[in-house]
Amino acid sequence: MDKNGHPFPPRFLDLKREIAASFPDFKERATQAWKEVIEELVKFSEKVSEVGTNYIPQVEYAELDELSPDELEMIKRRGCVVIRDIVDDERAIAWRETLREIVKVNPGIEGVPENDKQFFQLYWTKPQVQARADPKLLKATVWLNHLYHDKSQQKSDNVDLSIPLTYADRFRIRKVDSKWGFHPPHIDGGTIERWEDPAFRKCFETILSGDWGAHDPYNLQGRLDARSSLYGRPNQSTVFRTFQGWLSMSETGPTQGTLKVFPDVLLSNAYIILRPFFKPVAPAESSDILDPKNWEIDLETTEFPGIWARDGGWAGPHPTPTSHPHLFLEKTMISVPQVSPGDAVFWHCDVIHSVEEEHTGTEDSAVMYIPAVPFTEQNADYVQRQKDCFLKAERPPDFPKGPAEAGFVGVATVNDVDNDLGRRAMGLPIAVA
Repeated sequence: MDKNGHPFPPRFLDLKREIAASFPDFKERATQAWKEVIEELVKFSEKVSEVGTNYIPQVEYAELDELSPDELEMIKRRGCVVIRDIVDDERAIAWRETLREIVKVNPGIEGVPENDKQFFQLYWTKPQVQARADPKLLKATVWLNHLYHDKSQQKSDNVDLSIPLTYADRFRIRKVDSKWGFHPPHIDGGTIERWEDPAFRKCFETILSGDWGAHDPYNLQGRLDARSSLYGRPNQSTVFRTFQGWLSMSETGPTQGTLKVFPDVLLSNAYIILRPFFKPVAPAESSDILDPKNWEIDLETTEFPGIWARDGGWAGPHPTPTSHPHLFLEKTMISVPQVSPGDAVFWHCDVIHSVEEEHTGTEDSAVMYIPAVPFTEQNADYVQRQKDCFLKAERPPDFPKGPAEAGFVGVATVNDVDNDLGRRAMGLPIAVA
């Protein structure tokens, strides 16, 4: 049963057995890996809870190319980074105030919470389009893209990490004292597809083979052909985003409605991917459930904990203390550090993340969601379809259908993209002098 009490389809059991049968000695190797991962999670949870928010790497935009190999490895392992001073404070603040005005003069805008809108179904306002086309922000995403590599060393015309693309998303201006419950710990960019799609599954084959420590979350093999949306569910990204991200337009920090992350992408991937193949033999409410000896291999049920039926497809992974107890989410989900306007936060596409439920700060917390997107064949195809939506001021292909922005005050046109890098990233023709 999923979290809503709906049974998983029988084919999910076939899927689990098919995966197990494709790896030699699966039961023995997976059981040993499960034990090792749990032991590492115990150590990690103690360490990260002691350090807190400073466990998340912080770097200056101007120093990105000067980081040492050790610093790069730390960023990659933790799967998240704050990049400071990408955009001038004044420009980021001006974008925020323009967005406030756009919301004010267009009363028909959809958003949530419905009775006090703070997260808006807007994609093509001038500030959003200008921010996505900002050359420094695009160069920061290229730097993030280059944290990935292809271990096969095979050159391909279908991928270029040096060419940034844009993925239109929304923004939020979260009010002081607001309480949100709609972004608990979760992973985007694929749900059951992580196991069901053969290409996507290839990203995690070392984990499934039992050699979880050799898992490389930055290996491009599998990522380029992975289908992260098999069911066409709204809000399910079909694009390969190396990192998700947002650009801050305000001062915001811990307890102020900010982002929280699980800062170890290797450990979380290993645990999340192995979890459907194990079931507890101790009561869920007992401390005995934390002992790996009280778990056994599960190739008899359809269960994929943290996945649930939604909108004709599947949502999740959505780990909870009950479904994924060894993640110690109460300890390991840490808030990102204090940021200023023009700073950005990025997190690897597999990272577990959430949003603080409460905002106890003194000013609104405003961010635009802008990820790092490299040139790939699938991504470029999406950008072309997205461009057509932009030209019509319609919602992008991956997002819920709804009223177009055409006719709203403050919507951007191609003339608002004033540089070649930004135009190319949006699939627009390069301006001719």
